Amino acid sequence: MPGKAAKVVITERQQEILQRWVRSRSCPRGLAQRAEIILLAFDRLQNGPIANHLGCERHAVGIWRRRWAAAFDTLVRIECLEGLSTLERAIEDVLSDNPRSGCPGTLLPTRSPGSSPSPVSRRRIRADP
Repeated sequence: MPGKAAKVVITERQQEILQRWVRSRSCPRGLAQRAEIILLAFDRLQNGPIANHLGCERHAVGIWRRRWAAAFDTLVRIECLEGLSTLERAIEDVLSDNPRSGCPGTLLPTRSPGSSPSPVSRRRIRADP
C-alpha cells in the first residue's frame, strides 16, 4: 500500500510563476511538467491521476511533491525578502534535476579536415593472399 502523498501548498505568486511556465512554449519541457505536477497536486489530485494525465510515473510525482513540500518554507522566505526574479530562480532550482551520479562524460576532440589520421587508422590491415 502506498504511503501518504506530501501536501502541496503554494502562494499566489508561486502559482502565477508555475502557471506561466506550464503555458510557455520556451520553458524546458521537464520544468513545465514539474510545474504542472505541483499545480495539480495543489488542486488535491492524487499521484496516480497526475501521473496518468502527464504520462509519467506515479513515483516521480511523489518525488516532486516531496521536494516542493521540503522547500516551501524557504521559497516563502525568498518571496518575502527578495525580488520576483530571485523567487523564479529558487523555484527553478527546486524543480530542476539533481546532478547525476558517476563520472561525467568525456568529449573527444573532433578531427579537422587537414589533421593527421588517428593512431588507430594508421594500422596496416593485412590482406589475405
